[in-house]
Order: sequence, then C-alpha cells, then structure tokens
Amino acid sequence: MAGIRQFSRFLARCVRLVLRGNAAYWGWVTLLLTLILSGASAYADQLRTGLVLSAMRDQVSWGFYIGNFTFLVGVAAAAVVLVIPAYVYDWKPIREIVIIGELLAISAIVMCLLFVMVDIGRPDRFWHLIPPLGRLNFPRSILAWDMVVLNLYFAVNFVVVAHILYRAYGRRPYSKRLVVPLVLVSIPMAIGIHTVTAFLYNGLVARPYWNSSILAPQFLASAFCSGPAILLVVLQLLRRFTRFEIQNEAIWKIAELMAYAMFLNLFLHGAEAFKEYYSASEHVLYTRYWFQGIGEHRTLVPYAWIAVALNVSAFLLFIVPAARRNWIALNLGCLATYSGCYIEKGMGLIIPGFTPDTLGEIYEYSPTITELRVAAAIFAVGFLVFTLLLRVAVPISLGEFHEEGADPRQGAPAVKPAISPSAAC
Repeated sequence: MAGIRQFSRFLARCVRLVLRGNAAYWGWVTLLLTLILSGASAYADQLRTGLVLSAMRDQVSWGFYIGNFTFLVGVAAAAVVLVIPAYVYDWKPIREIVIIGELLAISAIVMCLLFVMVDIGRPDRFWHLIPPLGRLNFPRSILAWDMVVLNLYFAVNFVVVAHILYRAYGRRPYSKRLVVPLVLVSIPMAIGIHTVTAFLYNGLVARPYWNSSILAPQFLASAFCSGPAILLVVLQLLRRFTRFEIQNEAIWKIAELMAYAMFLNLFLHGAEAFKEYYSASEHVLYTRYWFQGIGEHRTLVPYAWIAVALNVSAFLLFIVPAARRNWIALNLGCLATYSGCYIEKGMGLIIPGFTPDTLGEIYEYSPTITELRVAAAIFAVGFLVFTLLLRVAVPISLGEFHEEGADPRQGAPAVKPAISPSAAC
C-alpha cells in the first residue's frame, strides 16, 4: 500500500508539473490543442458522413493517412540509432541521451496507431483487432503481425522509460535485470516493426510497384535518417532552453550515422530505379508515373524530384565532417532529410503503387481538407505527448524533480547516470 501511495503522489506531482510553464510553453500547448480540436471536428464529420470526405476511392484506397503511418513507423524505429552505440558499444556521449529517443519512439507509435484508426471505415469494429475480444487472425495475417510488433515495441519502450524515471525520481537505482534485457530486445524489435510494415506492401502481388525484396532495407535506411533528424533538432532545443547537458560529439556522431544511412537509402532507391527502367517491363509504368508522369498526368512529378534533391543535398551536407559540425548546415540537413523522407515514404510510396489501377485508369489523388485537418491533429497529439513526457523527464534528469525527502546520497545521484541503462552493460 505504501508503494501505491508513493506512486500516486508521483503521478499527482507530474500532473502539477506539466500544468506549470512559461508563456512559450503554454503558447506551444495552446497551438497543439487548437490543432487537435480542429482535427477532432473534422474526424467527427468523417465518422458521420464516411470516408467519402477523403479523396480516397476504389482506385486509390490508401492515401494520406497510411502514408503518414508508414513514415512514422520509421520515426519510431529511430531510437535504435542511439541504442546501438550507447548500449552495445557503451559510448558515453550518446548513452546520456538515449531516453530522449525512447520518448520519441513512444510518441511516434501513438501517432501510428491513431493514423490506422482514422483510416478504418468502421472504427466501431476496431475491437475485432483486440484479442481475445476479437479474432486477430494471427499469425496468418501480416496486418496482425504489424499490430503485435507495434504494440510490443510501444510496451517495451514505455516500461523502460517509466521504470528508469520513477526510480530516478526516488533517487534509487534502476533494476538492471529488468532494463538491460528489455533494451537489448528493443533493437531487433525496432528493426522488426519497419520490416513487417514493408512486408504489408511487398506481399501484395497485385501491386508490382511494391513487389521488391529490397523494400524492407529501403524502409530501414530511410527510418535511420528521418527519426534522428527530429532528434538532432530536439537535442539542440533542450540544450538551449534547459540545463540538460548534451555533448557536441553526440550530435555529430548521430549526424555521421545519418550520412551512412542516407547513402544506403539513395543506393537502394537508385538500384530499384535502374531495375525498373533497364528491364523496361510493363511494370515500369508505376515508376514512370512517379518520376515522369504519364501523358498529362504529372501531379506527383514535382514531389519526386524535390524528394531526390532534398535527400541528395542532405547526404552531401552530412557526409562532409566540416559541414555536419556547422550548426546552420546541420539544421538545414535535418530539415532536408525529414522533408525528403516524408515525401518519399508518403506520396512516393502509396500513390504510385495504385496508379494506374488494375484497369489502367489514372486517378489523380490529393488529400482533402478533412484529411489534412485530421492528420494535423494526430501530429499535434504526438507532439503534445512528446512535450509532456519531456516536461517530466528533463527535470528528473537534472535532479530538479525528485521525491520529497529522498536522500540524494542513496542510489544514483542525478538522473543522468540513472537514465543510462547502458551503464549496466
């Protein structure tokens, strides 16, 4: 009972903490809540009227929602970029910021699940996906595998973060027997969530654009670019507006790893484009629609070449040590990486896979205002979750938020060592 009362006090103090902040904090939260309310209103209209309010039709049955889902699965997997050098190679500069990547993974998985929910035409039947209430059709269905790995990855990250922060709040050491195995398991799980998502696409025989054995490596390569791009910006903001110490070496090492991932991403895309154009089979039609257009249908062509230009520019910025150590060039590279991967895994993956359709009809898809409002709301939910988690995690990390009366001489002193499970390795 004493432990339950102690945990209840911890939750109550966390609530009071997130309800305090300066004008900039409340301005940011107000903006996110405004977007959420706008999106909730749009989603209510979609529930009442149906998915006809979206631009998705029989020809293009997946659109903006699933494109964002695919992209955010990669963002969720980005924690591995921090986990591997910190936990496997025990590299101290990155070891101290691993928890930020895990918080981002939690927020990204929340957004992933919300995008799946809003894309369901009958969300009242969502319970069929919840065993044992419904029939998940596991293990025969790849979609069932995707649901399982996403939720397990979310659970692993949540348990690790919650345990470490709660123990640090009470100035007690975390349990190595709990944290270290879960952290090591999260590495293959992070790879698995994006691999299974790729299998959802290349397992569809009727969609030649997705029938590529290198789709899963492509997904992983782009994931290890887009997720760290967000992390680098967040780390700089934390260092600027809080006392959270982040070494330059950690930021530069993440940028270097991004350069290698971006090279692999560009190489795999180039290999796939060569195969399509050189073989010149009838399946090249889908790739041609993306890069060249078909007749007067050229809606996606600007997106294709903007994505290529952004990804190449980001690679050139990050591969040069002097450029990635220049803060302006670094942030430009992060922006280019995020934007390029977002276009490539959204418009560039989903729409050409459906266009032309199996009867040769070309349906020019572009998201409606309803889709844009709902998507903006989901991103706002994710950013709000991330903001609130940081609002609690950073003060604990700095030793500013701890259990009243806790002896600072017991357990780990501040949370910097306490939030570093790799110290146990």
